[in-house]
Parts: sequence; C-alpha cells; structure tokens
Amino acid sequence: MRKVCVVITARASYSRSKTLLAAIQKHAALELQLIVASSALLERYGQVVSHIVDDGFPIVARIANANTGDKRTSAAVTTASGITELASVFEKIRPDVVVTIADRFETMATAIAAAYMNIPLAHVQGGEVTGNIDEKVRHAITKLADIHFVATAEARKRLIKMGEEPGRIFFTGCPSLDIVIDVLKNPDIDFNPYTLYGGIGSKPDLQQPYLMVLQHPVSTEPHKSEEQLNNTLTALISLQLPVLWFFPNADPGTGGTFHRISSFYGQNTLLPFHFFNNMRPEHFLKLLNKAACLIGNSSCGIREGATLGIPAVNIGNRQDGRERGQNVVDAKHASDSIMEAAERQLARVRFAPDFIYGKGNAGQQIADLLAEIPLTFEKKITY
Repeated sequence: MRKVCVVITARASYSRSKTLLAAIQKHAALELQLIVASSALLERYGQVVSHIVDDGFPIVARIANANTGDKRTSAAVTTASGITELASVFEKIRPDVVVTIADRFETMATAIAAAYMNIPLAHVQGGEVTGNIDEKVRHAITKLADIHFVATAEARKRLIKMGEEPGRIFFTGCPSLDIVIDVLKNPDIDFNPYTLYGGIGSKPDLQQPYLMVLQHPVSTEPHKSEEQLNNTLTALISLQLPVLWFFPNADPGTGGTFHRISSFYGQNTLLPFHFFNNMRPEHFLKLLNKAACLIGNSSCGIREGATLGIPAVNIGNRQDGRERGQNVVDAKHASDSIMEAAERQLARVRFAPDFIYGKGNAGQQIADLLAEIPLTFEKKITY
C-alpha cells in the first residue's frame, strides 16, 4: 500500500480536500497519513481539527506552528516553523507521497520539507491566477511539486507553459466541488447553525432573504484591513438585509479585521448580524446555496458560488485574474461601490450553474491516480 500524507493547515484546505481524504481512506491500495497544523488547530479560526476528528479521519501528527501575531513577520515565522516540524514528522512516518493543497502561505512549508527530503509532492489547485501573495506561493509550489491535480482546463495549459511535464498534470476538477454537487442534490438546511456552531449576534430567520459575508485581509495591504472592513460594514447596513458573517483566515491584517468586527458588534447588537468562526464545509455550502448574495473577497464566491449559481460581489484585488462565471460582479473597497454591486446582484436572484471548477468526483479521481501513477521526485522541465 502507498502511504499518502495529506497536510491540512487551515479550514480552506480541509474543505478543499475532505472528499479526497475520504477516498484515500477507503482505497484498497492507499494508506492515509493525515497531519493537521497551523490555524487548523486554533479555536479562534474555528478549530477545524475538531471537525476532522468528528468526521472520522485519524490524525498521525499535530503541528502547532501558527504564529498568530499581526506583524509582517508572522507568515514567515509560521512557514519556517512548519518546515522544521514537518521535516521531523516526515522522517518518522516515511510517506510515499505528500499532498499539499492550494496557495495559502502555510502550504509552502509542506512543499519545501517534502522537496528537500526527496519525497514526491502532489499539488492540488495549481496553475490558477489570483492577486497578492497567494499568486507567488501557488506558482512556487508548482515548481516544487512533482504531480499536479488541477481544477480547470486553463490551469493545466498554464502549468504546461510554465514547463511542467504534461504527463504529470491531471485535470480532475476541485474536490470542494464534490460537496457542492451533493448540496445541489440535497439543498435543504436540515440543521440549526446557531445551535450547532454558536457564534454571536442576532439569529436571522433563514427562511427569509439573507446575505453571507466572508472578507479576508489583503496580505499586501494589511494596514488597510480595518478601513476596508468598515467600508463593507457601511454598505451592509445600508442594504438592510440580515447578514451571516464568517470570520477571516489567519493572514497578516487579521488582527485589524477582528478588532473592527468586535467593536462593530459591541455598538450594534440590535442589527440583524450573526458572526460565525467556522462550520463544516457541507453546512457552510448549504447556507451559501440559500443566500441572496455572497459578499467579500473569498474564492468561494467564484469557485463554489459559480456552481451553485449564487450572486457574488467580489471586493478588491485579492481574486484578480481568477477564472470566473457570470455570477460574479467586482467592487472596489468603497461602500458606494459595494452597495451598488450588491443591489445589482440582488436584482438577479440566481444564475445557471457553471461547472468551471469541476463536476464532482474529483476526490475519487485523485485517490485513484495516487494509487497508480509512477512516483518520482526527479522532474523533467520543458522550456
């Protein structure tokens, strides 16, 4: 059996890999070695590790490498610590292949540790284009990776242009879309998010129109996070709709974001806003599927939102260049721009599903490929 080590570092990497973990765990030719690290262990960011355990995935190691400060050094220190700790774990468990997901800075540690230890590295969601530091991280991991599981046809073309061997690039779609397809088949909100996940604020009636918000700080503009969030809050108050707000990732500038949300809630407890830390991917997507509009700068409005057909307002440059469907309207970090874009989207109600990022079964496809493709750490680059 091949030992497949998957490293989960944040809530986003879990939602992007949950169906893959299940497929590896059930595969007769594969053994799952799951490592949970960084913000995925922290209560402030939803303690993703508790969901992982509840979902029945055994964890071989937990690495507490998250530097939660809001300084320019935080991401670099987290990455450096992750390299050291992961190298020790890899030496102990001896995986045949390591899988890393997407483009957050924590994933760089996984890629570097595996590459320097001559362990074949598989990268999920390479070849895409976005703004800020994620762009650099994603393409750097591409050059460190030996196997690529891409979410779109354009991403595959881009990796070939970057010199990656075509026979090592597999167009599987995104594993998070596997869950989206399940939600489309069973869209009912059959749980109470307030009871199950707590949070703070009022409890909007989910049978009435509501907005969802997920806005992260922009890593190249961490000093502007409070100002940018304030513009979004101003626009949301003017829209006069209930809001389900999800706290941001662990990024530079997150401290400012948390501070502004805390002060806003303390001064506006009667407004129809509810704030969540995190929830299971399938529950989040069911709420998203019933939302009138998603507002913020998360990729989920572009990726999962396109397949669900949910109107999305993308704020700022964090997702610049990412492939998108017709469900997305862009706005500037200005309250008037956000409100105008939201009003335009609310008038549209719903879009036809767009399967840019996959049609389901990506997790199983990737597991099957990991069981059969040759594993090597010697790359053939074509230029």
